[in-house]
Amino acid sequence: AVQLVESGGELVRPGGSLRLSCAASGYTYSSYCVAWFRQAPGKERELVADISASGSTAYTYSVRGRFTISRDNAKNTLYLQMNSLQPEDTAMYYCAANTRSDSVCLFPNFWGQGTQVTVSS
Repeated sequence: AVQLVESGGELVRPGGSLRLSCAASGYTYSSYCVAWFRQAPGKERELVADISASGSTAYTYSVRGRFTISRDNAKNTLYLQMNSLQPEDTAMYYCAANTRSDSVCLFPNFWGQGTQVTVSS
């Protein structure tokens, strides 16, 4: 069975950094698109960043220049390096995979349980 397990979320001060990780198993991780989504209280879930099987990346406008998505296919692990964190980045962050596409992550078919990121002084 496909499993996605996130880690790395915690409370951080504004301006701080965090790195989220997502360990994938149960499928050929290197062949498919993977992504990070987030959902803040009272808001819809949004796509934060994705990375295709070939390594092409895309980011939502609000995180460009601050967040970096990367993947280690040897370790079946997805990362999200988050710098210059702001209170508006507070959300539950979810790892997601689309095993139907190597390049399109907008409609994933597998999700992790999430890891909470809270940015507050």
